[in-house]
Amino acid sequence: MAIASTTSPQTIEEDRTDIPWWAGNARLRDLSGRLLGAHVAHAGLIVFWAGAITLFELSRFAPAQPMYEQGLILLPHLASQGWGVGAGGEVIDTYPYFVIGALHLISSAFLGFGGIYHALFGPEYLENVSEFFGYQWRDTKKMTAILGIHLILLGVGAFLLVAKAMYFGGLYDPTVANVRTVTNPTLNPAIIFGYLFGAVGKNWIAGVNNLEDVVGGHIWVGAILIAGGFWHIATKPMNWTKNLFVWSGEAYLSYSLGALSLMGFIAAYFCAVNTTVYPEVFYGPALSIKLDIFPYFSSANPDLLSSRTWLANAHFWLAFFFLQGHLWHALRAAGFDFRKGRVEPSLIPPEPTL
Repeated sequence: MAIASTTSPQTIEEDRTDIPWWAGNARLRDLSGRLLGAHVAHAGLIVFWAGAITLFELSRFAPAQPMYEQGLILLPHLASQGWGVGAGGEVIDTYPYFVIGALHLISSAFLGFGGIYHALFGPEYLENVSEFFGYQWRDTKKMTAILGIHLILLGVGAFLLVAKAMYFGGLYDPTVANVRTVTNPTLNPAIIFGYLFGAVGKNWIAGVNNLEDVVGGHIWVGAILIAGGFWHIATKPMNWTKNLFVWSGEAYLSYSLGALSLMGFIAAYFCAVNTTVYPEVFYGPALSIKLDIFPYFSSANPDLLSSRTWLANAHFWLAFFFLQGHLWHALRAAGFDFRKGRVEPSLIPPEPTL
């Protein structure tokens, strides 16, 4: 089978033994099997955190006190999805929170075992045992296929929220102060994309003020993601893209961090000002952007550090540091040697070929 490939730039360290331990997965950049182990173990840590913090918050949750005054960050998310709440946002059943936390802990164990296996005992190179799971950074067709798989999974995630809203109990709607199913989601593209282009409401996409538009937007986004995923799996990169991107592991990391940074900034703004997806009964009052030495989100009551305050500021600062990582790895992918403080000609990416 012919591989559509492009010549990747060399990385700064030619020998992975020269990479310090604190560089993390950079030591595994050319070991597809070991890198898979790191990814699976990382997923296990994320799922473990979600389960452990859910149970921790549940253990100290006081139903008589507003959620947003208790320093909670995960239970408000579950409550806004309609789990265990009734009229007025009152928590009437905490058992769903326990089940969700426990399922995350159990799942994290399986992911952890899988990560340890692939990191320590599995094959170092997946391409030696499976053409389907194996890959090379320079294999542009394989890289776009992997991108397509990720897009499909994201689309499925969007449709899971749609299913919860329409068929499995519904979502909490602050306009009626109760949980309800969304039976007639908005599918009109003029409305859905009107938010994106500023033609509907204010505060950009954070101006959405009803669940019909929220669920309809997820339907559109899910469909676009899945269609784009299948497109990238079935096709190879077009010729005009060959000089538009750098085809290396370092560059892919840079692209990913840049996307995470953008999403983080959007999420910070969205959760700060939107009270439909982030109901005030669970997150506290909407925030405003303050500009002091550093930008931050603050409530009208400076003494109230609500769940919304923590969430918005955490998203902002995580996005900020993701942006720094994006710039760092983008420069490395372009051939910049941080040890010498200049671009090294030997590290400049050569003309790619598809």
